[in-house]
Amino acid sequence: MPASISVDLGVAPTAHAELLHWVGEIAELTTPDRIVWCDGSTGEWEHLTSILVNKGTFVELSEPKNSFRCISDPEDVARVEDRTFICSERESDAGPTNNWMDPVDMTTVLTEEFRGAMSGRTMYIVGYCMGPLASTDPKFGVEITDSEYVAVSMSVMTRTGAPVWERMGDDASFVKGLHSVGAPLAPGQQDVPWPCDHTKYISHFPQTRTIWSYGSGYGGNALLGKKSFSLRIASTMARDEGWLAEHMLILKLTSPDNDVRYIAAAFPSSCGKTNLAMLEPTLDGWTAETIGDDIAWMRFGDDGRLYATNPEAGFFGVAPGTGWHTNPNAMRTIERGNTIFTNVALTDDDGVWWEGMTDTPPEHVIDWRGNDWTPRSETSAAHPNSRYCTPIAQCPTAAAEWDDPRGVPISAIFFGGRRASTIPLVTEAFDWQHGVFLASVLSSETTAASTGTVGVARRDPMAMLPFIGYHVGDYFQHWLDIGANAPSPGALPKIFYVNWFRRGDDGAFLWPGFGENLRVIDWALRRIDGEADATVSPLGYVATPDSLNLTGLELDRAHLDTALDVRTEELLAEVALIDHWFARIGGNKLPDALRKELNWLKTRLSGYPHGLVNAPERSSHQRRGDSI
Repeated sequence: MPASISVDLGVAPTAHAELLHWVGEIAELTTPDRIVWCDGSTGEWEHLTSILVNKGTFVELSEPKNSFRCISDPEDVARVEDRTFICSERESDAGPTNNWMDPVDMTTVLTEEFRGAMSGRTMYIVGYCMGPLASTDPKFGVEITDSEYVAVSMSVMTRTGAPVWERMGDDASFVKGLHSVGAPLAPGQQDVPWPCDHTKYISHFPQTRTIWSYGSGYGGNALLGKKSFSLRIASTMARDEGWLAEHMLILKLTSPDNDVRYIAAAFPSSCGKTNLAMLEPTLDGWTAETIGDDIAWMRFGDDGRLYATNPEAGFFGVAPGTGWHTNPNAMRTIERGNTIFTNVALTDDDGVWWEGMTDTPPEHVIDWRGNDWTPRSETSAAHPNSRYCTPIAQCPTAAAEWDDPRGVPISAIFFGGRRASTIPLVTEAFDWQHGVFLASVLSSETTAASTGTVGVARRDPMAMLPFIGYHVGDYFQHWLDIGANAPSPGALPKIFYVNWFRRGDDGAFLWPGFGENLRVIDWALRRIDGEADATVSPLGYVATPDSLNLTGLELDRAHLDTALDVRTEELLAEVALIDHWFARIGGNKLPDALRKELNWLKTRLSGYPHGLVNAPERSSHQRRGDSI
């Protein structure tokens, strides 16, 4: 080791030569005071959380047990998409939806940012596995970080520690992740509770499977197994290896007839994905079990079906809006403790609170900025993107299959966003190609999960806009290729487009959502079996009001009719926006199949609702009860 390092690499838990060489290079560059190889043990958790409590980052809570609350720097509260880069060798490979910088130039810039960045701090080396360790093709990552917050959070969100070092052996390939908060300490300098730098870079190098993150200590900016590896880097790996890495939940459903189905669903952040992943059914006889709430990696199995695995081991959920009414299973998971809360409010008895957690707010809390707050305050007590980080294993609805390396066979894929108008409650795609088209034009109103203006509708294809690690046009083609090259095309999942958030003229939601969403999923599963009626609309097969199981639900029929309505004038306006979106992708990259789908949609709209609307001829499976 260089003389500038006060300690050597220590007793490394591995003889992996490439890894040891890389750690040495990074230590020489960043000059930490000490180096710690994380083992993922309970003792390590206790040690790191004690450090965080002593430095003022964590407050240990009275309830839930073994849990902590922290508040971040006000400038470090969400993903920084404008500072997130895909550093492919060619700019054309990054495409119009990503920020690009030449990998040589980015490496030059970041080398200087990282030079001495860990001075006065401890370097933690976190080995982790995305997905079950028993997988036949485990995907390993190693994150080097100078943040105790990151080290303890990674122990919740991934399979980490000694078993990973052992499984990696001496030569396993791994994704290299380097992270620093960018706040070196001079000798004797007092640290701050949440160190970070105003300058931030979250940079991905797909050709070398490398991630460099500088300046932020928050969430997906810093927990590199989260969006950076599991989506941005993994999406390029999936393209190269013939699988899918997607921003999706995975849910197991068992019907009253004991029929087990598995679904995947993609929604932009803060659009109810975690609520659906922990669904509490409102239809008698149904059970729902959680496999994953955020990421799905999907590969074809030997039987030709598409199987999904959850590469994560924890939930990193949005706290506001999570409560006993909206997501009781998330609350039960949190109740069991072992949870890190970020940017929520602190109650007077050292508990936590956020908007939507209870019907009645407490009389006094310390808000996420560290100020006194009461129900009469004009600001929110918790940041809109405040989070809880908690283990999947303690979720009361966790399915046994959540850690099964074989994955689960997917029957249906749901795409949805937050739209106040235009998009019906539920639509079935005509076929796989049409489903890819619907997903490619998915749009949603923006939320607080990323920096920028909230409430603006933006195109978010497959709910992957911030996470596609290469050109979006090539990503669409990869989805089309997955369908075209399926070992058993008839076994492909059916694709559905949903919108829980449509509003009436008075601004109120038309559909109750939450556990009632099972009624929509029930229709979709019966639709797959040919047992549910639909209207053939320009957008696809839309559920008829009478085909939904509404037993026990008090719902104004006029509200349901509006929620399912296909309005030509709204869709024509949407088509103009889709034209603009496709033009942005570029004619040389947009797959011809999607351009044809858009033209077919325009043709269908020209005759609707006065003329006959038919499914495309290639979809000769129009079922009993389909009508105009």
